[in-house]
Amino acid sequence: MQYFQAVQQGKQRAGKSQMKMFEAAGFGMLTLTTKKIDGKFYPVGEEEFTAVINSEDGHVAVIVDKDGFTKAQSKAVEREEALSIYKKLRDTGISEYPKKDIQIWSQTRPTIQNDSSN
Repeated sequence: MQYFQAVQQGKQRAGKSQMKMFEAAGFGMLTLTTKKIDGKFYPVGEEEFTAVINSEDGHVAVIVDKDGFTKAQSKAVEREEALSIYKKLRDTGISEYPKKDIQIWSQTRPTIQNDSSN
């Protein structure tokens, strides 16, 4: 798939996730539209999972594809608010992301929704 095609398809998929985040959080930011695997670009996946991660500015609820590539995120908020958004997303039928790390922008971050510390 050509890069432009991957971007277009990924933008549609991420846009759907962004709207779900907007409904749950009152704000939804589009994050990644493509992913690079083995040097090739692909659109983010259609599937949706949710998790909570730390960011430099606070905690963020995210919607990711099956490979952990972030398609949409909430704004940075306090931990409890991020967990509340996560629970709202789960209540809409979005499953918890089952792995420990997600890819946001060019960073890998651990999920924290099941972290009992702090």
